[in-house]
Amino acid sequence: MPVALIVDDEARALSAMTELVEKEGFSAISAGTLAEARGRLAQTRPDVVLVDLMLPDGNGLELFQEMEPAQRPEVILMTGFASVDSAVAALRTGVLDYLTKPVDIRRLKTVLANVSRTLALKEEIGSLRDELRELGRFGRLIGNSTVMQKVYDLVVKVAPTDATVLLVGESGTGKEEVAATIHELGRRRSQPFLPVNCGAVPANLIESELFGHERGSFTGATQLHRGYFERVSRGTLFLDEITEMPLELQVKLLRVLETGTLLRVGGDEAFPVDVRVIAASNRSPEAAVKEGKFREDLLYRLNVFPIVLPPLRDRNGDIDLLAEHFLGQINREEGTSKKFSSAARRRMAAYSWPGNVRELKNMIRRAFILSDDMIEMDALPTGPSTPAPAGASSNPDSMQVGMSLADIERHFILATLEHYGGDKRKAAEVLGISLKTIYNRLNNYSAAV
Repeated sequence: MPVALIVDDEARALSAMTELVEKEGFSAISAGTLAEARGRLAQTRPDVVLVDLMLPDGNGLELFQEMEPAQRPEVILMTGFASVDSAVAALRTGVLDYLTKPVDIRRLKTVLANVSRTLALKEEIGSLRDELRELGRFGRLIGNSTVMQKVYDLVVKVAPTDATVLLVGESGTGKEEVAATIHELGRRRSQPFLPVNCGAVPANLIESELFGHERGSFTGATQLHRGYFERVSRGTLFLDEITEMPLELQVKLLRVLETGTLLRVGGDEAFPVDVRVIAASNRSPEAAVKEGKFREDLLYRLNVFPIVLPPLRDRNGDIDLLAEHFLGQINREEGTSKKFSSAARRRMAAYSWPGNVRELKNMIRRAFILSDDMIEMDALPTGPSTPAPAGASSNPDSMQVGMSLADIERHFILATLEHYGGDKRKAAEVLGISLKTIYNRLNNYSAAV
């Protein structure tokens, strides 16, 4: 039976709430102060906490903020002194719901029913995790290293909820796969999952693409356009490279997340939207805040449940597992049965994979094309990939058979930049990649020298 902790200093309200919660199938424990509630939490781990905002010895939110994100139960905040500021503060910290006193019984029953369904879903996911842990598979994710098991544990915690998730990790670590797994293991799994790369959508179009626009709102707006938030209604929106979103748009995104309402470009009436948001960044969001490129209040709102994805070089044992998975996919597509030699496996294990899982996947496809029945070590990277030192040739004629795709890419980027006199925008246009990608690659090259 699920357990509910009720914290309220009004004896009559505490008694009534306890009776209601027990009728909804929960075992109830109670406390009248923060101190007493801390004592209860030290003895047991409830599945849901219903806590009054104003208590004799402090603010009910303190109880929530003291808990580790991965260990937090669902929290329902109650108050007889409702205000916009307290509601926003509560939602920013990730509480499940914010109820004003006297509590709407019908709404509370609905919230508790959702908690029960969430707990059942968590149990289902936990069973799935235990069954597949030894096989190194979890949803769309592959790997049985210790660091990935920790990621799986966090996914188990957050997937059945509607909490906003922020994924942080190097390029190529599989952030979209993690987001899709969270969606597929959650209660919105029958609804759409839509990935959006905030760095790839032109700045002059991204507001319209996200929020939609009304007919006649600007030149060329000949009809009503529904944005990503509307198209993914009741589903999950994955905002990749969130730190690349223009600052003026970040304000509007924050408003949508905090109010649950949307105003199309050119519109004059907001309407409700029901979308779970998962965001991701391949750079430190905190660093972006310090540089003035990302709003701190938006970071607080998105960072309700952070998950840091490890680079492939830190995932001991996962390289071979991933390599087998990718090769198996290609073999099924092509009707072949190619295998890795022992020497090839050793070379893959020794390589640093700066491009992470994405580089491994692309390299195996290249090795597949180059090889006959057995994939040998000469079809794979020769060693840790590092950029050419300052002053080294960037001429593509210096490329040799056996170079990694990462090295080949680096040579072409540097050669194109040299050809166009360092004009990054022109080089990006010629290479068919974004300007942001050029900057990211150059930063990586300089950091590795």
